[in-house]
Amino acid sequence: MSRVKRGPTPRRRHNRVFKQTEGFVGSRRNRFREAVRCLMRSWEYSFVGRKDRKGDFRSLWITRINAACREQGTTYSRFIAALKQSNVDLDRKVLADLAVRDPGAFGKLVELAKAS
Repeated sequence: MSRVKRGPTPRRRHNRVFKQTEGFVGSRRNRFREAVRCLMRSWEYSFVGRKDRKGDFRSLWITRINAACREQGTTYSRFIAALKQSNVDLDRKVLADLAVRDPGAFGKLVELAKAS
């Protein structure tokens, strides 16, 4: 009775893992067991990072809007409250883009918010 040697299947699986751990340092990229552990952890970090990115961008937009508001003589919180009161439905991404690319239009929005 001879043993079963499974052929190229494990090598294929190993190569798939090693391809994904390219760029890792030391044994994390060339020892299969260690590479699998590090790969799993990197997937966890990627998953969390995709969620964190949304909050990071929101805080960036808020910072930009606040800076532009202060140049116009108001604060972020007063500006957002006034926009809500005057039924202007622009999200923070669009407001931040306006503040950076078109300060004139942003100034008009601030005036509209102050008027309400």
